[in-house]
Amino acid sequence: MSGITTHILDTSRGRPAAGVTVTLEKHDGNYWILSGRGETDADGRCRTLLEGPLTTGLFRLTFGTGAYFGEGNTFFPEVSIAFEVSDAEQHYHVPLLVSPFGYSTYRGS
Repeated sequence: MSGITTHILDTSRGRPAAGVTVTLEKHDGNYWILSGRGETDADGRCRTLLEGPLTTGLFRLTFGTGAYFGEGNTFFPEVSIAFEVSDAEQHYHVPLLVSPFGYSTYRGS
């Protein structure tokens, strides 16, 4: 099944990051266009981001980490990850490992 999903692990607390807002956008060549939004569940997962069918192109996930950690408690008030969908038949899972002063990501499965 194709689609785009994510999950967030809070490495400073050693647990999933629940309640983080996530937006998904697609680049149309000139602008970023909203393609979906959601909030992570108790397991830190956002399973239903994409509104409509998956297409190829450049996408961006933006995570509301400032609201999650609290204003003034993080160096990164939001984290944006751009990635390319080259095969619309595949599933794209983009995890985020985050702490107040750093983050990491990778292509998951």
